[in-house]
Amino acid sequence: MLLTISTTHQPATNLGFLLYKHPDKVQEFELSFGKAHVFYPEANEEKCTAALLLELDPVSLSRRERGGATFALQPYVNDRPYVASSFLSVAIAKVFGTAMQGKPRKEESQLVETLLPLTIKLTAVPCRGGEALLRKLFEPLGYTVTAERYMLDETFPAWGESRYHTVTLNATKKLYEVLRHLYILIPVLDDDKHYWVGDDEVEHLMRRGEGWLTQHPEKELIVKRYLKHQRGLTRAALELLQEDTVEEEDDETPEEVTEQKIGLHQQRLSTVVEVLKQSGAKRVLDLGCGEGKLIRKLLDEKQFSEIVGMDVSQRVLEIAKERLERLPPKVRERVTLFQSSLLYRDKRLHGFDAAALIEVIEHLDEFRLAVFERTVFEFARPKIVVITTPNREYNVMWESLPAGKMRHSDHRFEWTRAEFQTWANAVAEKFGYTVKISGLGDEAENVGTPTQMGIFYGT
Repeated sequence: MLLTISTTHQPATNLGFLLYKHPDKVQEFELSFGKAHVFYPEANEEKCTAALLLELDPVSLSRRERGGATFALQPYVNDRPYVASSFLSVAIAKVFGTAMQGKPRKEESQLVETLLPLTIKLTAVPCRGGEALLRKLFEPLGYTVTAERYMLDETFPAWGESRYHTVTLNATKKLYEVLRHLYILIPVLDDDKHYWVGDDEVEHLMRRGEGWLTQHPEKELIVKRYLKHQRGLTRAALELLQEDTVEEEDDETPEEVTEQKIGLHQQRLSTVVEVLKQSGAKRVLDLGCGEGKLIRKLLDEKQFSEIVGMDVSQRVLEIAKERLERLPPKVRERVTLFQSSLLYRDKRLHGFDAAALIEVIEHLDEFRLAVFERTVFEFARPKIVVITTPNREYNVMWESLPAGKMRHSDHRFEWTRAEFQTWANAVAEKFGYTVKISGLGDEAENVGTPTQMGIFYGT
């Protein structure tokens, strides 16, 4: 199993600095399934080529098998030791992990961000989808693709072609971008992984796919294959990657029009800020921060020393970032924005005093709420959690809203006051919180207020 990366960017031997592997040394790395060797077939000022040779141990592989074999020698008779597969992705992460991060030492920062003319060659790539899929995956990323397909057996041409190719990719790119592309797309081509795929794989996909996967025209195929067709993980990853459409001002929903008339949105923001102030919180999470309206109000209060905004939509985060850039630098430095999902555990959410979720939970499918609850109340576990959500009973007060229709096209549910109370009490009891329920907005007889709020206090 062989991967080579070549450049003619001079001095070409700088490739060794970028890979953190010296061109004059042959290096060997022990892996759980064999050995990885790094060496340089050529290294001079004009051209430098780095090679990653992966040597798999068939005996070790056979011991890893857990069922599925249909005959005694099956664990030993397969293509895994010879083809570019998920084993190679793991080796890239282990051997070139520092290079793949794209976070250089200070003296190398300019080199890391330099666009290099690169030629990448993968020998014997199994591709379920043929050359057409190879091109669909790599060409949108700016690569020129050359693929040589192998016959099943040259002695018997009638048997046809195999699914194996030797692939050459040419592009002018930053090296760490190329390594991230290879890490994700090699097992996608093979449509298989040799290890168990769990929640942490979604995090790996988001981290290594940052900056390119969201815009890729084949992102759904990539996500499905990378996550080994596990539906729950695939849904969570696609939700992270989706770009929500920001509605135009003249395409407002009945909810938005009504809120403009009664100032309900501003009431929500002001009330939540006051609740957070009274709690004594200094480090605050805005989960589902959208365009950053709550964040801007929190910045007006010096009490909040650190504010983190998280949203599933990269597009609205970019809008939030643009608006925050208008503020003075000392104010901006109190804010961090990042893309993530409420549907899987994220270490960046740990250790905060408070979390706010303003009109967020109703955008989640009800069957996913159990996952959301664990993410926020068990894993992140802030000392106080403030949640607002629509009160469905109040919808009858809106003459322009047809009976039975929700306030927003993306709402998956809207709860009555009793339903919200039942859910909130169950969550508080399960995760060791107490909860206080109240309403926001003008109260109407028999239907309550337009918005209901739950304040969860950690015990």
